Formats: sequence, structure tokens, C-alpha cells
Amino acid sequence: MTEMVYGTVPVRTGEPVLPKWWRTLDKWTLTCILALFGIGLLLGLAASPPLAARNGFGAFHYVQRQGLFGALAIMAMMITSMMPPTLVRRLAVIGFLAAFVALCGLPFFGTDHGKGAMRWYSLGFASVQPSEFLKPGFVVVSAWLMAASFQIGGPPGKLLSLAMTVVIVLILAMQPDFGQAALILFAWGVMYFVAGASMTVLVALAGIVVAGGSFAYTASEHFARRIDGFLNPEIDPRTQLGYATNAIREGGFFGVGVGEGEVKWSLPDAHTDFIIAVAAEEYGLVLVLIIIALYACIVFRSTIRLMSERDMFVRLAGTGLAAMFGVQAMINLGVAVKLLPAKGMTLPFVSYGGSSLIAGGIAVGMLLAFTRTRPQGEIDDLFRGQKR
Repeated sequence: MTEMVYGTVPVRTGEPVLPKWWRTLDKWTLTCILALFGIGLLLGLAASPPLAARNGFGAFHYVQRQGLFGALAIMAMMITSMMPPTLVRRLAVIGFLAAFVALCGLPFFGTDHGKGAMRWYSLGFASVQPSEFLKPGFVVVSAWLMAASFQIGGPPGKLLSLAMTVVIVLILAMQPDFGQAALILFAWGVMYFVAGASMTVLVALAGIVVAGGSFAYTASEHFARRIDGFLNPEIDPRTQLGYATNAIREGGFFGVGVGEGEVKWSLPDAHTDFIIAVAAEEYGLVLVLIIIALYACIVFRSTIRLMSERDMFVRLAGTGLAAMFGVQAMINLGVAVKLLPAKGMTLPFVSYGGSSLIAGGIAVGMLLAFTRTRPQGEIDDLFRGQKR
């Protein structure tokens, strides 16, 4: 009956898992992700030796750790991308619940590493940031709730997902981690829009966000300091932003040369939040444009493939993951050139960070799983069936 209505897509019966995975995978997206990771290792070789020397480690201590974390991230990405959407959803629910419990425990057992925000668990040999692992699970769970609301007799999924979003945003704001809170809110807003939100609701939510931002400005010294620094037309050359903007300016079109950059000796976060400043100084605008093009390709390719997806859950979850991935990159790049207030957010797959890399691997693995071509999985089948 399904074939009579929707039409059929050829299925290769008995095909092994790996050939089937490779045949249905978006290879352009996978190539771009691996290229970003390779660029991250290249920039890590330039940016991390000064930090390693200050901390008494070998010159390539942080590069070796990034390679290890990256290998785990790629392994997680490959395994996740081979899963069917139903299995991705089940594991995402479990991961989301675990990350949410860990997030709630931060005020009691977490550490701020001297940065004024309680975001990490210190394990001695490494640190774990629960919010990084919360994000992909949150997107999938929210998409599941929204998709369920379209079923006859289904739950009020949009309302439930909104309530869940508000709770998470409030917890993140109390850390404070306004960057991750904004990212969560944006991803939910994109999925809500794709699910058919009314403009009235979106305008009302925008008003609430503005009101919340105003309250945070008056109630949080941390938030107010960053906003004031962003609005100040003068850039203090002794701040991280001052060092970064000067490095980008000095790099020009082709850069000052490999290993010749100076910003890595001044920026404490040159290997994480401001890695793009190292790229711009040593390799110039050329490498920066390549990095931007890689992120744009991932988001564009994923969005195009999701537009032809018939399953509401897959379409919403994939769109949310692609939007979150792209916007996180935009925020990091925007902060480095003072287009946005400082957020303390990594550049996906390029910046150093175990939690960011592994959680990013899981997230793009989910995205690759949702954008794989599957039998009976495209809207085009519906129209072909109607023509018959």
C-alpha cells in the first residue's frame, strides 16, 4: 500500500554495512569536516607551543592531545553516522538526560578554571564541559517532541520543547554561559520555524529574549562587562580582542609566514577561542576564506539534502544540528573581528578542546546520519506517487 501511494526507491538487499554507509553518505560534508580537523591540527602546531612552554610541557603537548581527542571525535562521528535515525534518537535521549544531570550538578561539583564561569568538571587529566554534550541531544529531543505534535492525538510537543528550552537556557545563564544559552535558543527557534511557527509567536519570543538580555545586563557584571567592551568603539590593545584584531590586520592577504606570527605569544586563548587570529596572521585571508567556505559547504549541503526529506523528525533534527554548527562557527569568527560580543565559544573542529571536539564529532555524526539517502525517505516520492 505504501508503494502504491509514495512510489518506490530501489533497495539493495543484503548489502554490507560499510558499502551501504559509503553509498548513502554525503561525501562532500564528510570531506569538509575532515579538512577542518586537519586545519585545526595545523594551527595547533603554530598556536599551542607557547602555552605548553608556559605550563612546563613539551612543545607539542597540546597538539598530541588534540590529535587524541580528534581521533575519538572522528570515531564517534563515523559510528554515529552509520546508525539509523531511530537509533540516533534513542541514544540522543539517553545522552541528553545524562548531560542535563551533569549540567545541574555543576554548581556543586564543577570548577571555573579561573575564568569566572562554572562550566567544567575537572577530572585531573582532563576537563569535561557538559553543555557541549547537551547541545546535540537537546536538538534531537526537541525535534522528536515537535514532530510528535503533528501526530493525531500526539502530545503538545512544541510547548514541551519550549519549556525544556527555557529551563536549559536559565541554567546556562546562571553559570554564566550566555553564549551556549543563545546557541540553544537559536537552534530551537530554527526548528520551531521549520515546524511551522506563527510570526506572532516568533515576535513574542524575540521580545522575551530582548527583555531577558536587558535584565542580564543589569543583573550580571560578567554579561555587562562583555557588552560594554563590545559597544566601546576603542579596542584596548592589551586585551585578547586587541591582540586578535591586530594579528588579523598584520596577516594581510597571504600572512606573515608559517611560524612567524606573534599573537600566539600574547593570547592565552590563542589555541581555543581565538584560533582564527593565528590563522589570519600566519596564513592570511586566504586560509580564513577557506575555513569559512568549508563551514558554509557543510551547512549548505546538509540543508539541501534535508529539504527533500519526508520524515518530519529527521528534517527538524538535521536542520537544528546544521544551524547550530554553522552559527557556532559564525559566533567564534564574529567575536574575533568584534562583530559580536565576546562569548568564549570554540571554532568547531579547529579549536583545541576535548569536550568540544568529541561532542562536535557526535553532533556531525548525527547530521551525517540524518542526511544519508534512504529508501522511501524523500518528498519527491510523494509527488511521483500522486502523479501515478
